[in-house]
Amino acid sequence: MRIVVVYPPGGLSDGTARAMADKMAARLGVPVLVENRAGAGGTIGMDFVAKAAPDGYTLAFSAISPLTLSPYLTKVNYDPQHDLAPVASVMYTPVLVVGTPAFSGKTFADLLAEARARPGRIRWATSGSGTLGHLVLEHVRLTSNTEITHIPYKGGGQQLTDALAGHFEILSTNVAALPLQYIRSGRFKPLAVGSPIRLAVLPNVPTLAELGFQQANLTSIFGIFAPGRTSADIIQRLNLEINAVIGQTEFQGRLRSVNNVPAGGSAAEFARQIVAEARNNARILHVSNLRPE
Repeated sequence: MRIVVVYPPGGLSDGTARAMADKMAARLGVPVLVENRAGAGGTIGMDFVAKAAPDGYTLAFSAISPLTLSPYLTKVNYDPQHDLAPVASVMYTPVLVVGTPAFSGKTFADLLAEARARPGRIRWATSGSGTLGHLVLEHVRLTSNTEITHIPYKGGGQQLTDALAGHFEILSTNVAALPLQYIRSGRFKPLAVGSPIRLAVLPNVPTLAELGFQQANLTSIFGIFAPGRTSADIIQRLNLEINAVIGQTEFQGRLRSVNNVPAGGSAAEFARQIVAEARNNARILHVSNLRPE
């Protein structure tokens, strides 16, 4: 069996997939290899798995964005609704919204008050147009009927440097070691998280849903996928084994140590979640007229 990680080696998703592969191999009694096929936001690896034999021996580990976001922004060589079968959700990677040294307020309410008082004055940086952080911004902007200026970057490194220098007021990023370090040192002000629940590492920071922005309460959801024609019996068996791994204390500890939230559940639940997010993304992309920048 092989798990195709649709991102480069060495990252969080790669490490998670390798830990899962080891535990699945122990449960199934067969070798489970990890293969990286990165590029184009995960769509290259997902296309490879979509065209693999539907025998349960080739799976993908990916965020759901190659199914729920990428097809609206670029041409993909697979049908996101039929060519890949959701097997099980594995984890959520929360989105973090922080105020930089340029932001004079202390709370998310202060952000909205400033945006209403001075339209366009608040600058909100993300890792790029059409990214998850950008969708969070657009949901907030539309729901609150405020004018907030989007500052798109190409990735996160320069974004953090400019945030510390106060080049913009608000930043949406992943919950990771560096942003958390800057929060602890007082350089960033945590305003909200996109997460099903509050994070243990930031227990006093509300979720966007708590703040009244349910549709903006987005996370990067990662899971296991099979080729679309894989039988229901194989999907069910794989789902059972994956959920057993997710339920292990050691595996959950690994996820929580890097501020991810363990998921799990049935394949049908995962599929419904993907359909709902795809529809939500399609709506916000249409209303906001978003295009890659």
